[in-house]
Amino acid sequence: MVYVPEGEFLSRIGPTDFFKDLQTYAGPDAVQEWRKLLDAILPLSAAAMALPPLSIRGDLGVLSTAGARYAPSLLKSFVQMGPQGALGATKLLRPFSEIIDSLQLKDPFIRNWIDLLSFLLAGVKSDGVLSAEMIYMFSEWYKPGCCLDYPLHGSGAVVDALVRGLTKFNGRLSLRSHVESIIVEDGRAIGVKLRGGEFLRAKKAVVSNASMWDTLNLLPTEVIPKPFQERIQKTPQCESFMHLHLGFDAEGIREDLGIHHIVVNDWDRGVDADQNVVLISVPSVLSPDLAPPGKHVLHAYTPGTEPFKLWEGLDRTSIEYKELKAQRSEVMWKAVERALGPGFDREKCEVKLVGTPLTHQRFLRRNRGTYGPAIKAGEASFPGHSTPVSNLLCCGDSTFPGIGVPAVAASGAIVANSLVSVSQHSQLLDALGI
Repeated sequence: MVYVPEGEFLSRIGPTDFFKDLQTYAGPDAVQEWRKLLDAILPLSAAAMALPPLSIRGDLGVLSTAGARYAPSLLKSFVQMGPQGALGATKLLRPFSEIIDSLQLKDPFIRNWIDLLSFLLAGVKSDGVLSAEMIYMFSEWYKPGCCLDYPLHGSGAVVDALVRGLTKFNGRLSLRSHVESIIVEDGRAIGVKLRGGEFLRAKKAVVSNASMWDTLNLLPTEVIPKPFQERIQKTPQCESFMHLHLGFDAEGIREDLGIHHIVVNDWDRGVDADQNVVLISVPSVLSPDLAPPGKHVLHAYTPGTEPFKLWEGLDRTSIEYKELKAQRSEVMWKAVERALGPGFDREKCEVKLVGTPLTHQRFLRRNRGTYGPAIKAGEASFPGHSTPVSNLLCCGDSTFPGIGVPAVAASGAIVANSLVSVSQHSQLLDALGI
């Protein structure tokens, strides 16, 4: 469900149902502009999706795994789009707002809705997100016949599947293994040292998925070129998060409760303003086994909009910290009450956990609890995956293609592909049938 100043509605997948919501909450002009937008960008999705992210690698082998392999399908997509469409495809690496402006879309609800989708996808509004990323998302959400998948037994099942894949091929996942530093000898990363003193030697490479700032802090200062260090230090950061984790009795909660809810309090403040947008997930709605019988679990959060400066330097055991937690979490409590209705009573919650930017900083080892780099398309680009330190590669939200689960997964695949031969990479693509 979506709760916006205009009202509340179920945000449906596919083009036709959303037109009905637009007609109700925004009017005929919005319907006309939305149709105009879909007509312009959905044909571009063929170009945006013609090159699978799994085909990309960080060396010249990409000419084989991506260039030669997918050139025919890419060319075919351009031919199908025609001259005008092919010309439009040149905008894929430009900010999505440029496409919106070129179509002269002016309806406030349409502009706000697009900014919301962009911000939830990549941590920036439409003037900072790559058109290719948004068009890819639109093709997944608004094409006829499309649907969204949900993993059985919750998102943890995805993690379990990844671990099974890792162990199947003789990989080892070490938990409670705090990396203290990356060990560099003769300009080459040779492994990592854990907090307990254990040294783990790298066979092929050291790969860091920590943020660029945290990776920098893991390296010996003397091996870091000054320009590289300065570039990282000057990169702007997204803000942090507030989290609310709840466990409560399902009695009295409506049976048709949806799993996901979005609450926007004020469009005029902007979707990137603090205390303005709250996201809520109740995974036990679809996976009852995630909670005890007759119970629900809920996670609410503000998406990368909580200023770290409000929390910086606070003692987590202090009264001041506890008071600020209560104050800054209130917007999430109110959003939850709005989404769950009168059957929900916060006083009856059996589990109440509030996370802050300091929680993010401590448990996730994130510099200033940040969501990631605030890099806007058209102004700068996300760094690649190599570093000035030989044998040290980076992936995650500080590297191309950027922030968000799809982008981060792609960055990990690019690095993994780069560590195997072109023939092995090609065999994987064959096995996947892409």
